[in-house]
Amino acid sequence: MLRVFFALLTGLFGAALLHLVIILALPHFTGRDAATRVEAEGDLNNFYLLTGRYDEAGLANGDPFVRTAVCSFDVGEAPVHFTANGNVPFWSIAIYDSASNEVFSMNDRTSVGGALDVVAASPIQLTDLRKNLPQELQQTIMVETAHPEGYAVLRTLAPQASFDEAARAFLTEAGCDELDAR
Repeated sequence: MLRVFFALLTGLFGAALLHLVIILALPHFTGRDAATRVEAEGDLNNFYLLTGRYDEAGLANGDPFVRTAVCSFDVGEAPVHFTANGNVPFWSIAIYDSASNEVFSMNDRTSVGGALDVVAASPIQLTDLRKNLPQELQQTIMVETAHPEGYAVLRTLAPQASFDEAARAFLTEAGCDELDAR
């Protein structure tokens, strides 16, 4: 009787675990995960401003007081330099790998001088960069990415309608460019 009870308990636990794994892995297999949607926005190394309505890639900005832009990148060939500067009350950036694991995040309060200046690179690229660091990158925050492909989400605050133009300009002018460190 005890063996039957443990067999049933093990079977139920195994079934529950299997269902949990399948549910969590489903977005990856259906192509509806965040990385795939950001890639569908357009070309690599370009921030795309999200609106309040879902676009063709299935992304939208759901908060009326936050403006959001996304950028898909690949550091396989060269590091990526994220830049932005403007008069906004708050901004934050989060960098994710292709499996949607957060690699790095920061906001204007933890940046140097309130400007966004971050380089994402592979470990080898970072070592090469640090050996011969150009003068213009002395204050830049260096981020190591284990996977070459990823995406960044840049947000800024627009708590009142009067902030909207500055917030949109901040995101539109933000850079997500390959770094030419020659």
